[in-house]
Amino acid sequence: MGTQMENARKGIVTAEVHEAALYENMDSAALAQLVACGRAAIPANKAHRSLKPRAVGRTLKTKINVNLGTSRDFLDIPGEMKKVHEAIRLGADAIMDLSSWGDTAAFRRELIAHSPAMIGTVPAYDAPVRLKKPLKDITAREWIDTVRVHAMDGVDFQTIHCGITRDRMARIQNRERLTGIVSRGGSLIFAWMAMTGEENPFYEHFDEILDICAEHEVTLSLGDACRPGCIEDSSDAAQIEELILLADLTRRSHQRGVQVIIEGPGHMALDEIEANMKLQQRLCADVPFYVLGPLVTDSAPGYDHITAAIGGTVAAAAGAAFLCYVTPAEHLRLPTLEDMKEGIIASKIAAHAADIAKGIPGAREHDRKMSEARKNLDWETMFSLAIDGEKPRRMREESPPEHEDSCSMCGSMCAVRNINTILAGGEVHVHN
Repeated sequence: MGTQMENARKGIVTAEVHEAALYENMDSAALAQLVACGRAAIPANKAHRSLKPRAVGRTLKTKINVNLGTSRDFLDIPGEMKKVHEAIRLGADAIMDLSSWGDTAAFRRELIAHSPAMIGTVPAYDAPVRLKKPLKDITAREWIDTVRVHAMDGVDFQTIHCGITRDRMARIQNRERLTGIVSRGGSLIFAWMAMTGEENPFYEHFDEILDICAEHEVTLSLGDACRPGCIEDSSDAAQIEELILLADLTRRSHQRGVQVIIEGPGHMALDEIEANMKLQQRLCADVPFYVLGPLVTDSAPGYDHITAAIGGTVAAAAGAAFLCYVTPAEHLRLPTLEDMKEGIIASKIAAHAADIAKGIPGAREHDRKMSEARKNLDWETMFSLAIDGEKPRRMREESPPEHEDSCSMCGSMCAVRNINTILAGGEVHVHN
């Protein structure tokens, strides 16, 4: 049995393609064609048996990813599992385990066992924890073995930082960038190369990584070690040079039947986002683009879920397929449960707004139903259709109006209520 991509090229519609197509309200054969050419990916490890397969692609519903995991300062595995269940309840399409402390293997396996959402990991984060040895003492073989361990555990997609190579280190070492490398995984590999003098093992042994991915059906998420960490660095040479290399690695992956998504910015000025999306589509054969934000300003700590939602909407409308959520705690702390929820809702708003702009079937119709409920002053239907139904319900309950067919702001001056009355032939009475 071949990989998802190999089967799709043979015209075989797998169970994963069929289920993902049902979610997209599209023909299974049409989705299989997108998978065959790499324009869509279905991250679905053979060992992830609790998975509900989802397809990621520019012409499909915009998907969102939620980052979580343990850290040295907050080693609370039950708390992180609570976040997992809440993320799934709120409709996350994917969860990335970014754990960097504790029994990461146990947490990862529990996550895979219980999550219907796609699971992603970053082997560069886990290797120092798993091996319990200094970064500079990790061998190239041990980096690759970490990829294999994650694949065997059932991880659906892995972020591999293979685009930062020794001949591309000079731009960072010469301080051509204001913030250097802000990718955690990218910085670890950069530091390892600097301390050992060796080539990036993920690049040097890329063919072996492809063997692992093909065997276990792991989708490669080609990590952007040189993503811009500030507006000043966006669209610079380091970012674009890495993207060009990732395009070549995409071609090599597809030749082996391995699915690919590519990670992108990062911090980026609003007027640069669309051009970056188009450039990625052109260079990388229109494979799914996975963006962190982009954050359109560096100046809103505590509100970066908003700056990311602004950039994410523009990015997804221009072709990004996958939005990595950003919480209000970005740059500040490990997110709390409430931080996570705010980040998810902001990303879902961005994704839905982009789907309306892209003409995704059902997106505009959903908003029409909401507008009909507002016209009819049907509060329960409004709450049921809302991206987050809990907050508007709570707000209304906290400030109850005198009359059920209005709200506490407008009361008898409610425009919708009064126009409905006039159009029905009645009289409007405003209480003074």
